[in-house]
Amino acid sequence: MKTITVGITGASGSIYGLRLIEELAKNDFKIHVVATKTAEKVLTYETNHVLKDFINNLNAKGASIIHEDVDNFFAAIASGSYQTNGMVIAPCSMGTLAQIANGISSNLLIRAADVCLKERRPLIVLARETPLNTINLENMLKLTQAGGVVFPACPGFYSKPETIDDLIDFMIGKVLDALDIENDLFDRWGTE
Repeated sequence: MKTITVGITGASGSIYGLRLIEELAKNDFKIHVVATKTAEKVLTYETNHVLKDFINNLNAKGASIIHEDVDNFFAAIASGSYQTNGMVIAPCSMGTLAQIANGISSNLLIRAADVCLKERRPLIVLARETPLNTINLENMLKLTQAGGVVFPACPGFYSKPETIDDLIDFMIGKVLDALDIENDLFDRWGTE
């Protein structure tokens, strides 16, 4: 079974993280979910879901999801010897991105991202901020140079989205593509 870590920060757009977890669960991944305390509050505010209940509901349907404590540096994902297939942070705040880019592992989410970079495993951050200042851009460059991939949360419109869910699925589909996970979440350019 493939294992992936999903991080959720307090940036707006927590629906991206929930949707990603759903898709990974459908693809039989073991998923470690680590969310900041602010993320859990924003997630409930934006989606009316409680992360713990969301995870428990998916696990009751056969998913394999571990809800990690953001302050637990003893979690398996804090160590490079624990094998994962990478990490996606969706959404990723500029504060979290800055800490990762500068090697400041102040919580489990950031430590798990640092582990992916040092072990040369995929690290994808779905950056959620606009406009961007020079510091944001420099941190994105540093993260990219260190091996991470920055996905600005800006969906395409060539697939002619009709709902907000279509826009969300476009972004999650692109993230899954970057992880080589087959999906049909959006209409690809050049296909009918």
